Amino acid sequence: MTEGEVGLGVALLVGAFLCALASARAVDAPFSIHMAVFALAALAGLAAIRTRYEARPAAPPPQEIDGKPNYNLGPIKFATVAAMAWGIAGFSVGCIIAFQLWAPSLNLGLEYTSFGRLRPLHTSAVIFAFGGNVLIGTSFYVVQRTCRARLAGELAPWFVVLGYNLFIVVAGTGYLMGVTQSKEYAEPEWYADLWLTVVWVTYLLVFLATLRKRTEPHIFVANWFYLAFIVTIAMLHIVNNLAMPVSFLGSKSYPMFAGVQDALIQWWYGHNAVGFFLTAGFLAIMYYFVPKRAERPIYSYRLSIIHFWALIFMYIWAGPHHLHYTALPDWAQTLGMTFSIMLWMPSWGGMINGLMTLSGAWDKLRTDPVLRFMVVSLAFYGMATFEGPMMAIKAVNSLLFLIGGLIMAYNLAMTIAGRTAAESEPLSAGDALPGTAGLAPAE
Repeated sequence: MTEGEVGLGVALLVGAFLCALASARAVDAPFSIHMAVFALAALAGLAAIRTRYEARPAAPPPQEIDGKPNYNLGPIKFATVAAMAWGIAGFSVGCIIAFQLWAPSLNLGLEYTSFGRLRPLHTSAVIFAFGGNVLIGTSFYVVQRTCRARLAGELAPWFVVLGYNLFIVVAGTGYLMGVTQSKEYAEPEWYADLWLTVVWVTYLLVFLATLRKRTEPHIFVANWFYLAFIVTIAMLHIVNNLAMPVSFLGSKSYPMFAGVQDALIQWWYGHNAVGFFLTAGFLAIMYYFVPKRAERPIYSYRLSIIHFWALIFMYIWAGPHHLHYTALPDWAQTLGMTFSIMLWMPSWGGMINGLMTLSGAWDKLRTDPVLRFMVVSLAFYGMATFEGPMMAIKAVNSLLFLIGGLIMAYNLAMTIAGRTAAESEPLSAGDALPGTAGLAPAE
């Protein structure tokens, strides 16, 4: 066995024992169930390591075959299938809760199927289960091809993909059992948050190690967007989920922050967690797959770099616009509104760059349905990122709260822009993309 197999095997064995012990001594049923799930997952991981050891050749997989990178596509294929499965589940639950608003009897009189428990299940399944698997899968795909290097590690990428989906299972079943912090987009309790932190740090290390071993001298712009997405989500997740468990054998915890400070930290997280998932991450997808599919170089590589730095600097300040007309100081509300309005231009920088990349290739829209999906995605991304700054203006915000405009804008942005981008590009080897000065996606 390799050192990695032995080390991970020992960690899983210890983890299975501790989780089984915690499950037996748990002070509440949901915690007991979740610790049992973790223990079973650890045992399944041990079985997978043994099966892999018995089936694989003695020599490690070659980094290159006939002078070409030997890409690791296994975790990518798993993430792709998982994204499709979670997408179907998430959008189905969304339909169910929409009908529950019309006919409350569809709650079925059960706590497990009530609107209050299914609604966070829907949002988390669509954003974090569907969107998260799309981003992890595409990031592993793009970083290999733009670096001309195999993913760093053999077990670590699998740990990231499988560990992330284990988190989704624990979080989703927790919602149905009423286990929640009652924080928008951050409902999972402390033990699920700790597990996600371990998985996410591993994800960051795999991505950085792959960039470090690249044979391409240039770091392609899509990787900058992926890196911003990974690092910022890690920072937001850790700070917003600082909490003290009531018992280390129970599911309940209390957050470190309280009152208006808690609200400000929550919406600093809430705005940017969704923003760096659905903006920075999906722009990374756009910057690789749109030029690839159009067989054209990026319209302006300089614009991509400028709007990248502008976007990640301004986005992080815009969270207070979720707290208009609250106890938050007025200067903080105005600050959030101001940065939100300034975000309009950096956001449109990505849309303009994507659409202008099709210059000289618009005829492809007649015959290429995948490219049509991408253009629709970019168009609706532009509309959604115009709505956001406008709705951050206090007067507009107060009106839209009365007519449900926020729900409309959220679903418009995610379902049309995000989903068409994620569903439009099949995995394929593809040919090398013609570019200028080595700045196009490499193969």
